[in-house]
Amino acid sequence: MSKRRSKESISTNGECISQVQKMLRERLCYHYATGKLFGIEHQYRHLLELLKRTTVHGESNSALIIGPRGSGKTVLLNHVLKDLMEIKQVKENLLEVRLNGLLQTNDKVALKEITRQLHLENVVGDKVFGSFAENLAFLLEALRKGNRTSSCPVLFILDEFDLFVHHKNQTLLYNLFDISQSAQTPVTVIGLTCRQDILELLEKRVKSRFSHRQIYVLNSFDFKQYIKIFKEQLSLPADFPDETFAQKWNNNVQHLSVDKTVNDVLQNLFHYTKDLRSLHFLLMLAVSNVTVHHPLITASDLQEASKQYRTDSKANIVHGLSVLEICLIIAMKHLNDVYEGEPFNFQMVYNEFQKFIQRKAHCMYNFEKPVVMKAFEHLLQLELVKPIEKPSVRTQREYLLMKLLLDNTQIMDALQAYPNCPTDVKQWATSSLSWL
Repeated sequence: MSKRRSKESISTNGECISQVQKMLRERLCYHYATGKLFGIEHQYRHLLELLKRTTVHGESNSALIIGPRGSGKTVLLNHVLKDLMEIKQVKENLLEVRLNGLLQTNDKVALKEITRQLHLENVVGDKVFGSFAENLAFLLEALRKGNRTSSCPVLFILDEFDLFVHHKNQTLLYNLFDISQSAQTPVTVIGLTCRQDILELLEKRVKSRFSHRQIYVLNSFDFKQYIKIFKEQLSLPADFPDETFAQKWNNNVQHLSVDKTVNDVLQNLFHYTKDLRSLHFLLMLAVSNVTVHHPLITASDLQEASKQYRTDSKANIVHGLSVLEICLIIAMKHLNDVYEGEPFNFQMVYNEFQKFIQRKAHCMYNFEKPVVMKAFEHLLQLELVKPIEKPSVRTQREYLLMKLLLDNTQIMDALQAYPNCPTDVKQWATSSLSWL
């Protein structure tokens, strides 16, 4: 009987855990319009009012949402659109076109994508247009001649807006802003960018047709609010199926928020970056450890997630190098110390390595110069060393000027974790100056 009960409790617990994982992963991984907005309520009201005027009253508008990466530009827009879609009139009429500067690299590709998203491929067919403007005007005219008496409002969302500026003659931007200024189809153009100087990049004719509405989004919250965000991102909603588990989970999150270890982890991240994506990534790593046998997040989970998050990729590469390659990196480190960061070449590194070999001949095998050169080239391929000048026919490989892309702290940390590193090599690395 007890076995059956324990099986039932494990299966119930398993269902709860899978629901928690699904809910939190959706919240942390996607720009879903869930939960609250943090510190951007004023911008939310401004954007909502702007889009209401287009969707309800048929006004045309244009605006730019400007802010650093991870400040919540997309989340803000998605929240506004979610609330707009609750209005029946908007849900039935509004047409959305989403373009991304990374995907639509020229105006021709952008126009094809606009046609696809407006479902007008059949209407366009094999028609040939004289210009971009004519083509775009035809698309919007086709929408006007639909079953409805009035035109459908069209919302153009241009992500990575600054990349559209580099299109030839800025034709796409000119025509979109031109339509939003004229009394044709109700059109709103919303651009999302992280460049503060975006208006300086617009051509005069494009700038004159832009409404100059700019909505700035910044992470302006302090550490107390950051802790509050941490709690809200991990807390389960009141309508969670298993109320007992939800209460237990939320109590644990509350306990974590006042834990000193957790506060230290969050404070380190907060001082490093206020970007909420970084917080989401940290929480995502911690949530991944939740299982039936480990149903609640602990402070050690967050500590471990913080270590994983802050892992240095270059230091990890050093762990996989041969002892010879490690010796070359240490030789470069010493050259940097002696010459105060001046560039070096292979010959200088080789000479430095030879000095070490002569002093420690009993413990290190003296490699031939071509072998050392091959090891040096491998470091170059791994991008741990970078050439300052382009290789030319005249310059010999040994005398090309190079720069080390690792700092002393990274090298020393990597050496501490390097398996079976010879003691003499470690001592050579810790010596303040190389032997002259």
